[in-house]
Amino acid sequence: MPPVPQASSILASLGQATFVWDLAADTIAWSDNAASVFTDIPPEALASGTGFAKLIEPVRSIRSDALGQTAPARGDGVAYRIEYGVRTSTSAPVIWIEETGCWFAGPDGQPARAQGIVRVDNERHARDEQLMRLSRHDPLTGELNRTHLIASLAEAIEEAARLRSSCAFMLIGIDHLARVNDAFGFDVADAVIAEVGKRIRVRLRGGDVLGRFSGNKFGLILRNCTVDDTNVAAERFLAGIRDEVVPTASGPVSVTASIGAISVPRYARSADEAVNRAQETLDAAKRRRSGSFSLWRPNVERDAQRRVNIRVTDEIVTALNERRIVTAFEPVVEARSRQPAFYECLVRMEQADGQALLAPDIVPVAERLGLIRLVDHRVLELAVAELAASPNVQLSLNISPDTTMDPDWSASIESLMQAHPGVGERLIVEITETVAIQDIDDVRGFITRLKNFGSRIAIDDFGAGYTSFRNLRKLGVDIVKIDGAFVQNIARSADDRAFVQTLIDLARRLQIKTVAEWVQDEEAAVMLREWGCDYIQGRLIGLASPQRPWSVAAETVLPAAG
Repeated sequence: MPPVPQASSILASLGQATFVWDLAADTIAWSDNAASVFTDIPPEALASGTGFAKLIEPVRSIRSDALGQTAPARGDGVAYRIEYGVRTSTSAPVIWIEETGCWFAGPDGQPARAQGIVRVDNERHARDEQLMRLSRHDPLTGELNRTHLIASLAEAIEEAARLRSSCAFMLIGIDHLARVNDAFGFDVADAVIAEVGKRIRVRLRGGDVLGRFSGNKFGLILRNCTVDDTNVAAERFLAGIRDEVVPTASGPVSVTASIGAISVPRYARSADEAVNRAQETLDAAKRRRSGSFSLWRPNVERDAQRRVNIRVTDEIVTALNERRIVTAFEPVVEARSRQPAFYECLVRMEQADGQALLAPDIVPVAERLGLIRLVDHRVLELAVAELAASPNVQLSLNISPDTTMDPDWSASIESLMQAHPGVGERLIVEITETVAIQDIDDVRGFITRLKNFGSRIAIDDFGAGYTSFRNLRKLGVDIVKIDGAFVQNIARSADDRAFVQTLIDLARRLQIKTVAEWVQDEEAAVMLREWGCDYIQGRLIGLASPQRPWSVAAETVLPAAG
């Protein structure tokens, strides 16, 4: 029965009302304060279960469905609790209701009467909605987060395959966002990200899906989108981002973006495949130039190379485990006397058929796939073992860029040097020119640690990058190895002759020894000797061999630097 007036007043203050629902007559008797709970809803709309159901969303039969689900014991009622929204029209705000009640069965066992309390629960529902939104959306941009973007992509691919239609998935990456961070701070970078998201959003069609894929990337699903449509859409997004500066608290910021896209399901049958290929294509677009667009297409050569990479990776790991990573030795001789000065250790990988893979077959794949550090560790062990076994031999070994910053490699060489006193003075470590210019301070620390063991440092492939001689002096480099691409044609190219001669002259003035790589003929060797080059290396002298040349030749000592 409805409560007395005083009780109704209390219930009203709590945003609650009571009811008794006669299901047979389909009439509802409410407490006097029902109007204060259901504001702007006429009493006649609340007078019957049928009329009330018309106001309920999203499931109009939710109240009826809650009754009769559990058979009551004789004479007992069955408790229930449900939640639903109520509003008088599509433009009116929703009133969220929590209904707690009990229904009673008639003689036939079916629901005959229900009574209970309804309570306005807008605040809790709003909190739940906010939590749900935060779980689905990126807090900075308000767009879908990565998890739900990928889920939407999977649904779009499945739907497109079922309907035999075409979609596109795009990754839009903001160019050089790190520069904005460095120049203005992370708050400005966040403002740029949010603004780019808005510019993409206003250029979407109905049904398209936008999400934040990662820090500087947005993912975009374009439904019913052909290849031509994708090209047009990409230019629309790029122009919308680049044509106007982004206003920020620190001033206007000019921004461009690059796009990698793929047609699905034609070229990707799963969300993971679509993401990987779009990311690959975005990287290619950024390498070509900032602010560009690239669409993924099949590439037979690329796929073949990847199969090779997979095969070689497996072979490298197996060879490391089976100790089939070995070294070959290429002589470096004095330019004047042609006497051996030292030998460069070059990595080889023995195969089951007796053949050996050379460094150009191994190193690039190992570097791309993160295995070079293991290879460099093994070559270091082999080189130190050779030096320990041959007290008068000098060896050089080339290490990859990643290894120079590898603390494990530094720890390994320190341990090996301590285990084999005197070996460090006969070891030359070659680092590429690109490594030398990445971070002068870090590289200088690496070189200092090696010099503490008595080792020398050579810069390999010098001339192919942009290292200044001032940096060479700052690093304390002992030797520069002139890139063979400039050396091999000095007999025929005046430009190469001028370049190589200048490098040799500058190095001599800084008291840095020089090695000319890829010396092919006697004419070139004579030129290099007359220009003051200290050492030569290449086909004329002899290529790398797994044999130990010092076992059949007089062991020699590298003359002191300077």
